Amino acid sequence: MAGTLVVEDVNLFYSRVQALRGLSLEVREGEIVALLGNNGSGKTTTINMLSGLVRPRSGTVRWGDVNLAKAQPWTIVGAGVVQVPEGRRIFSTMTVHENLQLGGYLERDSRVVEERIERVYELMPRLAERAGQQGGTMSGGEQQMLAMARALIAEPKLLLLDEPSMGLAPLVVKQVMEIVQTVGAMGTTVLLVEQNARAALRIADRAYVMENGSVRIEGPAGELARDPRVIDAYLGA
Repeated sequence: MAGTLVVEDVNLFYSRVQALRGLSLEVREGEIVALLGNNGSGKTTTINMLSGLVRPRSGTVRWGDVNLAKAQPWTIVGAGVVQVPEGRRIFSTMTVHENLQLGGYLERDSRVVEERIERVYELMPRLAERAGQQGGTMSGGEQQMLAMARALIAEPKLLLLDEPSMGLAPLVVKQVMEIVQTVGAMGTTVLLVEQNARAALRIADRAYVMENGSVRIEGPAGELARDPRVIDAYLGA
């Protein structure tokens, strides 16, 4: 189905260590779907697999008509699947504006890239204020916004967010999640990998909880927020 991410019965290994075990999930067009779980549960491996950085041994990974299990990373980006990696990974010695320009590397018309940058500045005015500043001199929250903004310059159809709230103060986490929610409302499909389950479930439509490389719990985000298993493991009282 066009615009739908389908992962079915995927097994993935790092050498002899199995990282994903019969993983199945679906992200439908226009949804924000949260992928929750503890460290080592397979969340980042899943994101990296969808980006073509690691390959499954078996199973189906499709985004519309594109077989993500076999496509090269640049082909996957060209198909509209764009990752914001864990740890931001901006170019710290380059300015905010230069970082954003790199987000449009597949677009040959520089005027189109600049138009996209202006739209991102409207969405994140703080970046417009910092346009000429080196990325590495900004706060952690601003760097996270820059990493997300850089991905948006590629005009993703499916945005893969890997731990966007990591290391951020609660107020900044709220701001980042509001941006994710706005991006989703603008029509971009989002798969949100997040350890901050409370923040993720607040903005997601549906959610999956991973454990030992496979999905253990799934359902509408509101239901999972009330699920005793999720409360005990991730939300607290």
